[in-house]
Amino acid sequence: MYEALRSHCVQEYPEYEMLCGVTAADDPAVPVVERLIREFPEAKIRLLHCDKRLGANGKVSSLLQRAAAANAEFLVVNDSDIRVSPDYLRTIITELQQASTGLVTCLYRGTPGGTLASRLESQGISTDFVPGVLTADLIENGIHFGLGSTLAFRKSDLHEIGGFEAIVDYLADDYELGHRMAQHKKIVLSRSVVETHLPDYDFSGFMSHQLRWARTIRASRPGGYAGLLLTFTVPWAVAGICVCRNSLSFGFLAAALVARIAMALVSSRLVLRERSASLWLLPVRDFVAVGVWLAGLGGRKITWRGEKFTLEQGRLKRVS
Repeated sequence: MYEALRSHCVQEYPEYEMLCGVTAADDPAVPVVERLIREFPEAKIRLLHCDKRLGANGKVSSLLQRAAAANAEFLVVNDSDIRVSPDYLRTIITELQQASTGLVTCLYRGTPGGTLASRLESQGISTDFVPGVLTADLIENGIHFGLGSTLAFRKSDLHEIGGFEAIVDYLADDYELGHRMAQHKKIVLSRSVVETHLPDYDFSGFMSHQLRWARTIRASRPGGYAGLLLTFTVPWAVAGICVCRNSLSFGFLAAALVARIAMALVSSRLVLRERSASLWLLPVRDFVAVGVWLAGLGGRKITWRGEKFTLEQGRLKRVS
């Protein structure tokens, strides 16, 4: 967290403020932010205690209170585990200058921890999630959603779509914000790519996180979620061998593997500029993804930030 937040303190940008919100005085983030305030006395860093719970989504509740305290017209929202380059702020604000642009969002790469589950999640970001975003940008004439890695917009445009109050009960707050903004203005996928550090998941934690993502996607874009079934190329090719057992089916498998590896290399090396890619994990990741997709078809319960919720048409309802 320290390295991620510190990267926001060394931006090549003339004037900006950083508002860090916590919901409790004993939040582990407090000493980290206080350290940065001491380290960068010339920077405008404020630690805000956002102790009011204004909706089911605690993150958006905190954002609502921080937005009210913000002095600037341009707002940039991202999570505390996002690490950025020194030209990040200059890049996204430049991209936001066009009057027709309502929101700028960023792709991100995942830096894995030391466990296999953490590496599987990183692989999924690079070779499933990012290509999916790029495909949506291509075939839908631009994306119509935002990514939590960066949401940059004007305060006036936020007001036009109902403010954070309109999404304070939704799980996929980044998606909802972008979707609502897209009704009025264009969403731009930035050329800036940011980075997130993934925890050392055990397999149970990994599956819980993946299942929350799956149910979030299903609640936000049910048609798109159903269509994911067609994207499991390698598992379908293996299923073809199990059914047919002829040379043609083996040829399909070889073609599927070549296409999958090529796409993974383009996404991870050229788009995200990752230094290495564990290609041997691709088949493992693909079959795990099928299991996650099947599990995500049913159920409405999720665990997020230690709280239990049920999902009702994308909205969160806390379970006592």
